[in-house]
Amino acid sequence: MLLPTPGTGFRANIFRWAILLSISAAISIAFELLHLPAALLLGPMLAAILLGINGQAVAMPRPVFMMAQGVVGTLMARAMPPTVLGEILAAWPVILIGVASVVLTANVIGYALARFRILPGTTAVWGASPGAATAMVIMAEAYGGDTRLVAVMQYLRVLIVATMASLAARFYLNTTLTGGTAAAWFPAIHWTNFLATLTVIGAGLVLSRIFRLTTGAMILPMLFAIGLQGAGVLAVELPPVLLAVSYAICGWAIGSRFNREILAYAARALPTILLAIVVLVAICAIYASVLASVTGVDFLTAYLATSPGGADSVAIIAASSNVDMSFVMAMQTMRFFMVLFTGPATARFIADRVRY
Repeated sequence: MLLPTPGTGFRANIFRWAILLSISAAISIAFELLHLPAALLLGPMLAAILLGINGQAVAMPRPVFMMAQGVVGTLMARAMPPTVLGEILAAWPVILIGVASVVLTANVIGYALARFRILPGTTAVWGASPGAATAMVIMAEAYGGDTRLVAVMQYLRVLIVATMASLAARFYLNTTLTGGTAAAWFPAIHWTNFLATLTVIGAGLVLSRIFRLTTGAMILPMLFAIGLQGAGVLAVELPPVLLAVSYAICGWAIGSRFNREILAYAARALPTILLAIVVLVAICAIYASVLASVTGVDFLTAYLATSPGGADSVAIIAASSNVDMSFVMAMQTMRFFMVLFTGPATARFIADRVRY
C-alpha cells in the first residue's frame, strides 16, 4: 500500500500525523470489533509500520514514550493486587516450579533461534521471553535487542495465545470471551487517586532519569505502585482515555522503527518464528494440564496461568472469563519478575556463546 508523499517541513509532519491518526483509529476500531486484546496498541503499531515502510515514519519524542511506559507500568501494578502475594505464598512450590519451567522452556527456544542463526542472540531471548509483551520490547531496547523483531515475536504470540484462550473458553467451558469494549470511555474519575497515580509515575520517571536506569521508566512506577497498593496507601486510577493514548504512543514508538528491510528479514524468519511460538504454547498447555491435576484448579485457569501471552494481555483475558483471577495473576506476576531479573543475564550469556 502506497501513501501520498507529504514532502518535508512542518506541514509535512502535520500531514503524516493526520494519516497516522486516521489509520490507527481505523485499525484499532476493526480490532476492537473483533474483540482482539491490545487492539489499542496493535492498531497504532500497524499504522506506524505502514508509514515506516512507505518512508514516512513519524518520530516519537522519547519523553512522551517514557511517560507512556510509566502508565503501562502502573497498569500492570493494578493487575497485581495484594491478594496475589497470598496466592503465591499459599502454593509457592507449585507456582515456582511452573514458572521456572515456562521460563526455562522459553530460554531454550530463544537459544535455539540464536544457535541456528534465525535471530541474533539478545533478540532471540527477549522475543521468546514469556513476560508482558510491551515490557519485553522495552527491555529488549534497553539491552541491545532489535525491538522490531522482538515486537513481531511478542505481539504475534499475544494474538495466537488470545485466540487459543478464546477457543479453550468456548469449547472447554462453553463461554465466550469478550474484550474491553464494553467499558465506559469516560467513567467518573477519583481525582485523588488519579493525581496520586500520576505522582507515582512522575517520581519513577525522575528517578529513572537521575540514576540512568535503562528500564526505570516502566519498572519504577510499577514497583512503587505495587508497594503502595500493598500498604493500602494507593488505589491506581487510570482513565480509559489515558490508557488508550499510552498504548497508542507505545505502538507508534515501536512501529515507527520498522522499514522495508526489517520486514523482509522478518518475513524470511516468519515460518521458524511461528514454529517457535506454537511449540512454546503447546508445551505450556502440557504444563497447564499437569498444574490443573496437581492443584485442582480448572484447566482454563491453569492454561492462562502458564500462558506465554504476557501478564498484561492475560490479565485482560482472565478478567473477561470465569477463572481464578488471583491464581492466574500470581503465576504471571512471579514469572514476570523472574524474567525481569534473569533476562539481562540470560541474554548476555546466550549472546556471548552464540556468534551471529
